[in-house]
Formats: sequence, structure tokens, C-alpha cells
Amino acid sequence: MKRHVIFIGKQTVRMLLLLFFVSLAAFTLVSISPIDPLQANIGQAALGSMSQEQIAKLHAYWGVGVPPAERFLAWAGDFFRGDMGVSLLYRQPVTKVIGEKLVNSLWLMTIAWVLSGAVGFVLGIAAGIREGSIADKIIKGYSLLIASTPAFWLALVLLMIFAVWLKVLPIGLSVPIGVEAGGVTIADRIRHAILPAVTLSITGIAGITLHTREKMIEIMESDYVLFARARGESTLEIVKNHGLRNVLLPALTLQFASISEIFGGSVLVEQTFSYPGLGQAAVTAGLGSDVPLLLGITVISALFVFGGNLIANVLYGVIDPRIRRGGAGL
Repeated sequence: MKRHVIFIGKQTVRMLLLLFFVSLAAFTLVSISPIDPLQANIGQAALGSMSQEQIAKLHAYWGVGVPPAERFLAWAGDFFRGDMGVSLLYRQPVTKVIGEKLVNSLWLMTIAWVLSGAVGFVLGIAAGIREGSIADKIIKGYSLLIASTPAFWLALVLLMIFAVWLKVLPIGLSVPIGVEAGGVTIADRIRHAILPAVTLSITGIAGITLHTREKMIEIMESDYVLFARARGESTLEIVKNHGLRNVLLPALTLQFASISEIFGGSVLVEQTFSYPGLGQAAVTAGLGSDVPLLLGITVISALFVFGGNLIANVLYGVIDPRIRRGGAGL
């Protein structure tokens, strides 16, 4: 019981420090940005036709002239009281804006996360059990190629092929244009999520595949596998009895760690497909100097990354009894 309390206490302190430094870094980057919030959101022509009193009100609204330290401390104080503030662009509470955008992003990222993990794990095992074979070379070559391919470029290629040339999938957005919210079906949402989800899945497969392949090669060259072959076990039996349980833990760790990569990739993918998710909202908030919304999204994304790593740490003890006895897990 004492070990559990210490573990939870350490993780809580680590999470609070993470949130503080991440939000401070995001605020600092926005503060030193050369973007003028008035010109970016109102326009130079409109500003030229306004009176000094109107411009002064806009300065007060966007926080122009307020010392950065004062603005950050004010935001941090409201945040710890449970108030993320009001979005300057959407003119709605940040929690409401994030809630609406997060639903779309979670739908997209969950599909990509599951597909990339499952496919990458299977491909890694298939390549690892037959090192040097044609299948291994093809899978390894594909993974190395995809690992060096920018997500936005892959998104543009898929968009060009399936939406422009073949015209079998929608060109963007999360719902059909001109359809009321009540008329949008699950099938519509699935069709609009296919290209973004496939793009994120393809880019996420490479890391899982290469990592699982290396671990599987080590296992196939181990002494206990050689002994299993001597006893007459087939390759399928070796993978089932010895490979899966030894590969599963590192693959699971990498899979939960890839949450941050999928979230980062979703920013570019959502921009390419005009998908109204959290990533696109983060770009809009950054370009529009919407500090409350940008900091709120930063905190939420940091919680996602921290949560993924925490789940991986907890599952260590569940999957591997040796780690549980050693006290590394809960």
C-alpha cells in the first residue's frame, strides 16, 4: 500500500511539473512571436479606418501592452481554479471549444492509433521471424521509406489519388458540406475520416514495425528458441509460445509512447484535410495569438502524452510478472 501511495505521489508531482513547464514554453513562444494579433485577425485596412478609442479597446481585448509575466500568472491562477478562460477567436469558453474539437480528434487518432499498432506489430513479427527473406526486405524497406516521409506530403498524395483522381472519398472536412448536424450519419463521418486516419496510421506503422522486427530477430536467435527448434517446434509454435510474450511488452511501451507522435502528426494532417479537430484549432490559435485557447490545447495534449506513458508503466507489472515482483509497476 505504501509503495502505491509513493508511486501515485511521484506521478502527480511529475505531471504538475510537466504541465507548468509545457504551458510556460508555449506561452513564451507566443509572446515572442512577431505576429501582431490585431493585424492578423482584423487586418491593416480595417485598423486604418478605426479611431484611437476603438484600437485601444482592441489592445485591451488581445492583451497588447500587458507584461507577459502578468498575463501568464493571471492565466495560471484561473487555470488552477478550474477556469481555462475564454477563447479570443471563438468568443466561447476554452473548455467548450476544446470539448467540441477533441471529439473529432479522438475519433481520428483512436482509429489511427489502433491500426498503426496492430498492423505494425504483425508486420514486425513477420519480418523478424525470417530475417533476410524477401518479405523482410520489403517490410524493412517500406518502414524506412515511410519513416522518412513527411505526414503532410503523404496526406497530399492520398488526397490527390483518392479524392481528386478516383473521386471515391471526400476531399476534406469531417462532415458533408451543406448538411445540417442532425442529418449527418455515422457513415458520413467514417467516409470523411478514412483519408486522415489512414495517413496517420501509415506514418505510425513504421516505428512499431522496425522496433518489433529487431526484438523478434533477437528472440529467434536466442538459445531457448534454438532449443525449441531442436525439440521439433514449428515456427508458428515458437512465435506463439516464446515470441509473442517477449515482444508484446516493448511493443506495448512504444505504442503508448507513440501517442505524442500521433497527436503531433494530426496537426499537419488535420490542416491538409481541413479536418476540424484539436490540431487545426491549435494552428488557428497560434496564428491568431489566441493565448487562452492555445495554452488550453497545450495542457490537454501534455495530459495525453503523460497519460500514455503512465498507462505503459502500470501495464509493465500486469504483462511481465518479473517487473511486478521487482516493484517497478504498481
